[in-house]
Formats: sequence, structure tokens, C-alpha cells
Amino acid sequence: MLSTNYILFFLAIFLTHIMHGVTGFAGTVLAMPFGLMLVGYQVAKPILNVLGIASGIYVFLGNRKYVVWKELWKIVVIMGCGILLGILIKDQLLGKEKMLYFALGIFVICVSIHGLCKELLMKKGPGKKEGDNLKPVAFTGDVKAEVTDAEKGKFGNKLLYLLLPVAGIVHGIFVSGGPLLISYLTKKLPDKNQFRTTISTVWIFLNGMVLVDDIRSGYWNITLVISALVAAPFLFSGLKIGSILYKRMSQRTFMIMSYVLLFVMGLKLLL
Repeated sequence: MLSTNYILFFLAIFLTHIMHGVTGFAGTVLAMPFGLMLVGYQVAKPILNVLGIASGIYVFLGNRKYVVWKELWKIVVIMGCGILLGILIKDQLLGKEKMLYFALGIFVICVSIHGLCKELLMKKGPGKKEGDNLKPVAFTGDVKAEVTDAEKGKFGNKLLYLLLPVAGIVHGIFVSGGPLLISYLTKKLPDKNQFRTTISTVWIFLNGMVLVDDIRSGYWNITLVISALVAAPFLFSGLKIGSILYKRMSQRTFMIMSYVLLFVMGLKLLL
């Protein structure tokens, strides 16, 4: 078990969960490509899934007051249905994972570039502090134009909700539905405390569903349990460092980092 590949896998868990401690996501998705290469799917997927549950509990316990429960239950129900569908088609995708990763990677990169450009081009108004969410609205006097903009906003929200079932399907297969969920939550919860704590709490429920399927699929044995226990100190050390960095960040920096990580995830999915 303590081969060079496993040691490198544990080191990858430590480094990626520093970023997870900052943002509340990214740990599993960033670590998964390394895990697939170093220890294989049947080891990396169940271990990273159960560590995702542990990291969610870690963030939730210290920040539970920031959880937006209305959004959380909506996400859990919709993504949960997607996870069940993902589990059903998982066996059909064996040997074809690269196709899904490629398509998902392109989508994630497009979303991250759009969000990053929006954050970088946003200017602070008078009396506003860095990190304030500015959504300037210009009244044109044209009622029809204002109504059209509102309709576009409603249409955009409907499209946004389509991300959740797809995210659930991907999460059920690869425990990597985070990029699509992030695309949804960055629009719904711009406050960094609510975003980080809510998305961390989501993983407790959703990864719990995946854990049940991993046990049913026969992935867990004594060797895997020992590997997960050895990985735990690497996980919590990374989360601790990430939590310290998180407290020193402005909200604008936080959002920019979120989109940059999303871009990195997209590249890793393509590769």
C-alpha cells in the first residue's frame, strides 16, 4: 500500500485540499486525475468520495450559521436524482470516461472564462469596498426594454437549473460534479461565506449517496479502509491551511480564485 504511487496520491490530496479549505470545493476534482493515474479508479474514487464527506463535515461544523438551507435542499434533491441516474449508467461508461471528461472540460472552461472576465472587468463604485457585489442597472425609460431584460434573466435562471441534474449524473459516476454545481452556486450565492459553507455541506449528503453505492459495488475492503485512514491526516492538514488562507481573503479575490480553479478543473478534465 505504501508504494511511491500511494505516497504521491496522499501528497496530491494534501495540496488539493489546501484549495478546498479556501473555497469549499475543488479538492476531489483536482485530486481525481492524479488518483486515476497513480492508484486507479477503484481506489481513487471511493477514497476521494469519503474524504469529501469528511471535508464537508469539517467546514460545516465551524461555519454552520452560513448555510443557506433553502438552496441546499434544492440542490440535494435535484442532484440526488441525477446521482441515481449516474449510478445506473456508470457500468455502461466503463472504458468511455474520456469522452465525458472531454465534453465536460470544454463546458467548464467556457463557464470559468466568462465568470473570470466578468469579475476582472467589474469596477468598484464610489463608497464601495472591494468584494462588494455590484450589479449596476441603468434605467432607459423604455419599459419594453426593461421587461425584455427581465425575461432574459428568467430564461437564464431556467438554464441555470439544468446544470444541477447534469452535475448529479457526473457526480454519480466520477464524484466530480463540482464544476457544474459551482457554475450554479456562484450565480445564486455570491457571498463567500454562504457559498463556501453551503457547497461544503452539500457534499455530506451527495457523497453519502455515492458511498452507499461504492459499498454495494464492493469497492471497500480492509486495504482500502487503511488507505483512507492514512489519507485522513493529509486531508485535514490541507483543510487547516486552507481555512487560515480563506480568512485573509477579500470576496473579490475569493471569486476570482474560484473561477481560476474552475478553469484548471476544465483543463484537467480535457487532459
